Amino acid sequence: MKYIMIYVSLVLLFLSSCTQETQNSLSRSLQNWTGTDGVLDIYAGDKLVHKFIQIDKISTAKGTTDGNPRPYRYGYGIDDLNMNGKKDPGEKKVYFEFSDYSTAYIFYERK
Repeated sequence: MKYIMIYVSLVLLFLSSCTQETQNSLSRSLQNWTGTDGVLDIYAGDKLVHKFIQIDKISTAKGTTDGNPRPYRYGYGIDDLNMNGKKDPGEKKVYFEFSDYSTAYIFYERK
C-alpha cells in the first residue's frame, strides 16, 4: 500500500509539472486509447449533407518532412448514408478527410 501511494504521488507531481499542451496531449492519448463514440456532421450552409458515426478519433494531418500541421483532418467512421445516427445494413466503415478551412462541421461524442 505504501508503494502505491508513493507511485500515485509521483504521477500526480509529474502531471502537475507538465505544461497545459502536454496535459492536453496526454488526455487525448488516454481518450484515443479508451475510445469514443464520435459523430461528425457535415453541413452545406445550414443543411446537414453527410454524417459519419462511431468515430474513435479525428486526427490533424502532419507533414511527412517538416511535421507541421496540415489544414485538413482525417479519421475512420461508419458512413451513415441515411443520416439516422445508427449503423444500418450496407453502411460500412470508411476513411474520410475534410478541410479545416472550407468545411462546416460539428464533431461530438454520442453516448
